[in-house]
Amino acid sequence: MATTTTRRLAIFLALALVMGVTRFHPSLLHHALWDASWGVFFLAGFWLRGQGRWAFPLLMAEAVLVDYFVISGMGINFWDHYCVSAAYWFLVPSYGALWLGGSWLAKRQSGLDLRTLGLAVAALLVTEGACYLISNGSFYWISASVPAPRSFGAWFANLGDWYLPFLGGTSLYVGLGAVVHVLAVQLSRLSQHGAHAKH
Repeated sequence: MATTTTRRLAIFLALALVMGVTRFHPSLLHHALWDASWGVFFLAGFWLRGQGRWAFPLLMAEAVLVDYFVISGMGINFWDHYCVSAAYWFLVPSYGALWLGGSWLAKRQSGLDLRTLGLAVAALLVTEGACYLISNGSFYWISASVPAPRSFGAWFANLGDWYLPFLGGTSLYVGLGAVVHVLAVQLSRLSQHGAHAKH
């Protein structure tokens, strides 16, 4: 889909805007919108495959900056916040897994067909699961915010508590992205068909 520099930049800016707005969680949106970050990294890997050297670091920097401004805006030192610890930096491989899932799908998709849909579902489930295990596991086992003693039983219970909401939120945004993708492909086909009909 991303074939020109202008199109790639437009896609990047749109994804960055969606992530910024939903990750920021101002009072109007706090309970109205689920954070789109996970879906954004998967879609960015799909639409911006091959652009990871610049797009992935910029999206990561945006995520950290938004977190910093939100936490600082609450009058809390960034490093003292409940969610920020050594485990925070595991967001890089967590989001990297989603990016790789989207890139993997982009390389293997065959257009708007059932095969591509099946690959998309599989890629999303596997990479969202990997992202969740890395982010949740690192927080549980490394963060000082989790009280001792820790156990695999308690971790598995925690995994179960949060897995479906994270999967649902990520799937929602990826699904919306898929609708946008289908519409864009169809519009492109119609415009090409119209151009051929004029000749």
